[in-house]
Formats: sequence, C-alpha cells, structure tokens
Amino acid sequence: MHIVDGVLSAPVLAGGTVLAVAGIARGLKTLEPDHLPRVAVLSSAFFVASLVHVPVGPTSTHMLLSGLVGLALGWAAFPAIAVALFLQAMVFGFGGLTALGVNIVNMAAPAVLVHYLCRPGLCRAEPAALFGWGLAAGTLAIALSVLMVGLALAASGRAFIPAAELIFVTHLPVMAIEGLLVGAAVVLARQVKPGLFDFTPVAPAWVEAGDD
Repeated sequence: MHIVDGVLSAPVLAGGTVLAVAGIARGLKTLEPDHLPRVAVLSSAFFVASLVHVPVGPTSTHMLLSGLVGLALGWAAFPAIAVALFLQAMVFGFGGLTALGVNIVNMAAPAVLVHYLCRPGLCRAEPAALFGWGLAAGTLAIALSVLMVGLALAASGRAFIPAAELIFVTHLPVMAIEGLLVGAAVVLARQVKPGLFDFTPVAPAWVEAGDD
C-alpha cells in the first residue's frame, strides 16, 4: 500500500504533503507528554506490522494495525504513523520521500476517522460487543486507506486506475484479517491494560454535541 516515488503527479504530492504536515501538527498539539510511551509502542506495532510485504503482481499487501492505532491515539496517530513510514522509507526503501506525505495521509487519516466513529461505541460497549467494535475499526481503517490510495492513483492519471482496482482486490483478505486482529487486540487490552483506551480525544463539535 506504500506508494513509491515517481508515480503520483505533482499536485497530488503537494496536496498530500500539506495535509500530512497539518495532521502531524494537530496530532502533536493534542499529545500529552505522559502519552508518549503509548504513542511509541503503537508506532512500533504499526512499523513491524506494515514491514512484512506479500508480493501480489505489480503490488503487495501487508498489515497496518492502523485501526488499533487510531482507536488508542486519535489525532496522535498522525505523528505515530509518520515516524514509522519515514523510517521504513529511509531504512528499507518502502514508499518514498516525495510520496511520504501522501502515504502518511492515506494511512493516518483513516485511523483518525475510525477513532471518532468507533471509539465512543467501544468505550461504552459491554464486554460481549468489544470484539465487534474492534472488528469494525480494523476493517474500516484498511478499507478507507485502500480507497484513498486508489483516489491518489486515479488523480495522477487514468493509466493507474487498473492498479488501483488491483490494490482493492488484493486487500480484501487483509481487511478481514486486520479486523479480526484488532477485534482480538481490543478484547485483550480491556482485560490486561484497560487504560489503553482512556486517551482523551479532541472531538469535533458534532461529536461533543452527540455526547451531551
């Protein structure tokens, strides 16, 4: 799912960079110092999970755990994922430096959206429903990332549309596996480390109004 250098058009690269910088700035602004260890652990989990690539034709598939990162970190998912992707690009050559901003947005923005869509229900859910919320978060995060990768490719030229379609098809199993993993991780976290989901999000107005 990492987009390499030399594929995307200049406007897409510029837009992705601007959005990534804005997301990282927002994430750093909302990050409390005592949450840094949590961010580091989840950034490492993302780094390791997305490091193992399975080649499929001209592309490859891999896990992300971005749903779990988003549930626990909210906007802090941007700097957490940015650090992991930067290290992968520099050390292993996954993705690229010019495409780094787009890759950050493609993986971090869905994580933040999942935080607002799924975490309120997760925190209020009965134990029997925890797995379902984690399943939804993990699946949705991958689906949205695949959609954003496809849009970035399509915006760079119609010649990339077949590649975008292939990425969607090859990531269908990843969506299912990722959902199961995040669901299981949520259940386990509630048992052994319930404080993992006490990260206070900076909610938009419509979320705050819905909580009243």
